[in-house]
Amino acid sequence: MNKEILSIEIGPGMGPRLDKALAAAVPEEAALSRSRLAKLIAEGSVSREGVAVTDQKTKVAEGEVYQIALEPPKEVETVAQDIPLEVLWEDDDLIVVNKPAGMVTHPAPGTPEGTLVNALLHHFGGNLSGIGGEARPGIVHRIDKDTSGLLVVAKSDRAHHGLAAQFEAHTVHRHYRALCHGVPQASDPRLRGLNGVSFEQGGVLKIVTQLARHKTDRQKQAVVANGGRHAVTRARTIEDFNGTAALIDCWLETGRTHQIRVHMAYAGHGLIGDQTYGGKRKISEKAVGAAAAEAVRAFPRQALHAATLGFIHPVTEEELSFEAPLPEDMTALIDALRAASAPPTGGTGP
Repeated sequence: MNKEILSIEIGPGMGPRLDKALAAAVPEEAALSRSRLAKLIAEGSVSREGVAVTDQKTKVAEGEVYQIALEPPKEVETVAQDIPLEVLWEDDDLIVVNKPAGMVTHPAPGTPEGTLVNALLHHFGGNLSGIGGEARPGIVHRIDKDTSGLLVVAKSDRAHHGLAAQFEAHTVHRHYRALCHGVPQASDPRLRGLNGVSFEQGGVLKIVTQLARHKTDRQKQAVVANGGRHAVTRARTIEDFNGTAALIDCWLETGRTHQIRVHMAYAGHGLIGDQTYGGKRKISEKAVGAAAAEAVRAFPRQALHAATLGFIHPVTEEELSFEAPLPEDMTALIDALRAASAPPTGGTGP
């Protein structure tokens, strides 16, 4: 099979080493980690002007163009598995499911089984739409493994085309519930001075930045000053837990990888339980008590739930809207924070 040739131009500030520059320059969709790039360099799969470059420490300069020769991706055989699904809607063209936290959306070399697609293949008797032979049949959007909530999946090619067009046009309505450290407030001078951050009427936090893959950790996303992809998130505080944490409603104008998690961390209000972007921020026992503080520390995933999903049915043109209640783990965490925030009751005066 012919190898795919990926041309990469070295941009400003990406040097001086070849491996680091390529890691910063390769597009997100190429899914090339630094370790993978280092291996490709050592194998002689990276070249400049037709000459292989095999030393990852090679000095590079802005404007230089390198070619990366990639083997065609291997097909991952996807098997149907009898995994329970919570189905909110299903017809001949699409299905809406409430994905549990811990389930990967689609198979990959590291997770070939136990995914939503494996479960759907069993549910459908082996059939899912697959536009152009895509490796992710039926999937037009996804949510992270440890995020719970709503997903719509295409069962027919006509639905796949129609749903994909709506996501591309950003006309799909999605709201998430999240628990974050601290409480975003318009009166916070730090937030007021942060590039891309503003507040709209009703105290709605608006974050507008460019997002790109992190320069050194290719599994992460980061806010960047130049390049990247335009991303807009809005968030509104639903409940304030004594200023130490908040239940927030987030909605997306764009749908970038890890968008809410990255944006809230950028604003200094990382999500509780987020091991990737949450930082080292902790809730003080003095503020919420030992029980609530321990509940926060022990929360095993990012406290994020895709709560509502609305779109136009791509075949019938019916307007559809769905809601999924908060999962039990987030509800229990909210209860713990709420109990710690409640004013004392009972007692008598002097």
